[in-house]
Amino acid sequence: MPRSQPFLILLTLTFSSLWTSPLRAEGPTPAQMQSGSLLMRMQEGYVTATLLNTDVDMSVNGLVARVSVRQEFRNDGSEWVEGVYVFPLPDKAAVDRMRLHVGDRFIEGEIREKEQAKKEYERAREQGKKASLVQQQRANLFTTSVANIAPGELVAVEIEYLEDIRYDEGTFSIRFPMTLTPRFIPGSPLPDRQGSGWSPDTTRVADASLITPPMIAASRGHRISLSASVDAGMPLEVIASRYHPVNISEDQGQYGVTLAGGTAPMDHDFELLWRPVPSAAPRAMAFTETIGGEPHYLLMVMPPNPTDAVPMMMPREMIFIVDTSGSMHGVSIEQAKKALLRALGGLQANDRFNIIEFNSYTRALHSRSVPANALNISNAEGFVRALQANGGTNMRPALERALRSRPSESHLRQIIFITDGSVGNEEELYTLIEQDLGAARLFTVGIGSAPNSWFMRKSAELGRGTFEVISALHEVGEKMDRLFKKLEYPQVTNINVTWPGGAVIELYPNIVPDLYLGEPVTVKARASNGFQPGDEVSISGDSAGGAWTRQLSLLSKDDDPGIAALWARARIAALRDEERRGADAELIRKSIIDTALAHHLVSKYTSLVAVDKTPVRPAGDPLSKEQVPNLMPYGQSTNAIFGFPGTATNATLLQLRGLALILAALLLLCIRRWRWRITHALAS
Repeated sequence: MPRSQPFLILLTLTFSSLWTSPLRAEGPTPAQMQSGSLLMRMQEGYVTATLLNTDVDMSVNGLVARVSVRQEFRNDGSEWVEGVYVFPLPDKAAVDRMRLHVGDRFIEGEIREKEQAKKEYERAREQGKKASLVQQQRANLFTTSVANIAPGELVAVEIEYLEDIRYDEGTFSIRFPMTLTPRFIPGSPLPDRQGSGWSPDTTRVADASLITPPMIAASRGHRISLSASVDAGMPLEVIASRYHPVNISEDQGQYGVTLAGGTAPMDHDFELLWRPVPSAAPRAMAFTETIGGEPHYLLMVMPPNPTDAVPMMMPREMIFIVDTSGSMHGVSIEQAKKALLRALGGLQANDRFNIIEFNSYTRALHSRSVPANALNISNAEGFVRALQANGGTNMRPALERALRSRPSESHLRQIIFITDGSVGNEEELYTLIEQDLGAARLFTVGIGSAPNSWFMRKSAELGRGTFEVISALHEVGEKMDRLFKKLEYPQVTNINVTWPGGAVIELYPNIVPDLYLGEPVTVKARASNGFQPGDEVSISGDSAGGAWTRQLSLLSKDDDPGIAALWARARIAALRDEERRGADAELIRKSIIDTALAHHLVSKYTSLVAVDKTPVRPAGDPLSKEQVPNLMPYGQSTNAIFGFPGTATNATLLQLRGLALILAALLLLCIRRWRWRITHALAS
């Protein structure tokens, strides 16, 4: 055998390992299993626990929903196990209840300071007791741990949360996330890790290993059942599901909703919407709950009627930022391209525009914004049609380029950010938006079947804009037209909420953001004392039609359960914003803990823990532990994200280095073969 042949074999193995996805390993591994299934590492290898059922129950009353999520697991392995799984919830969810069901018994979760809850759980785990722990990683991402599941045993974990309903252009809606899009993790790896996700913790995302559960492209057994009851308090013209077939029943104004097929795969967010008949559409709504003698309020007041709106006369500079990373592969990139083409078609002759695309790298169509004439728009349309999705979701350079470019004094700058939001460094990006926004406005368009809703909503809030979510190609036209209608009409600004004299009010948000066509003023407040009969709150602002004001009565005959918890959730979010802006970290931490404990809420610094009193695992039996994977969102490609893993790492650079090494190896191989042939030729 020629001396170069072993090197050729080594080269072949190197090339194969570089381009083979980690999801193709032999046998069941964490990266190959489905969302919601316990995956356990036994002495003989990985064993999959059987998911029996995932059930979601929604109960909507006016502007408040209470949602229960119950997941049942059976340990089909031969060893005692601990399961850890990451799951998404709405970014405004106030998680306040958890129960651990074992047989015909259940253990109620208690709220504790995070470190104390963790210690209680770990102590119970080591003592062989049944225990469960619910922790918050992000506003819309939670982790649940379940300890000491016996071989062949069925265990159910039930989590409940409260959420306020969204209202936009005459339509109420509620969204339930079923899976998550793998997040981009920037920064250099840290030596230690907190969790067992596919990414190490890094210098820019210190908890990356806690928010990166394994993923799988498809599953035959991973299903969800879902039901909802809706008491809107008014007659409805429409009630429907956007993305899932449903059965709907009605009984004296109470609407029941169930999935048409009984169950559905957990690969696409569920959204339920309802629209009142025109004569019943609300102009104002007030809900009250009194806790400890202190009234809490949830108020919603509609701004001027759309028919009274005046179109914006000032020319605009539209900067479009589009995500072309690997997580946008498939249906998502088609949605993004269609949305961009729709937006280009809506530009006016006196507007200016530019397009910035980003993945691992950032590329702009023009060095600065150009006039929206026919030639420039035609060139832009060709640019958009040629976009392809690959690489990492490195969005910071694209945001910096859009926010820091020199503004035009004659044009109003509006930045349209089209992305799935699959990043782990959200807080870093929020700070960037706040610091560099200036007079611009940032509008976000969430793309895909499972976008990062927290990033989309919070970025738009900090950017003094609004947001839309596009999860299907057929709704691109409708939602982009709705967004551009908002961009073209003036918002209500300088909003002020005036309360009756004598009361001390804690209001969230502290500063009511600008409002756009069809959007309501929604505030949550707590008063230090009650109000007199007939007292009203006044909400006022400036609009293109002049001064605008509305009054709303504060008196409510009955308590509306959940209002106080939603106020507390809003207060915690405001405190987290103060922490990010540099406020005293210890004071903020104490305020968050006090608020969360008083209202029994999971937060950054508090967790729910449930511990059984009786040990069940024999002292000598080992306990295995493994991470639970998630199902890939509908329309996304596993290979586009993990086969070319730039979405979550600096893999693009690593692959270029690997390619350079391969080329160097090929050159060395050719030199060796040339020398070998010359040597044999001289010898002969």
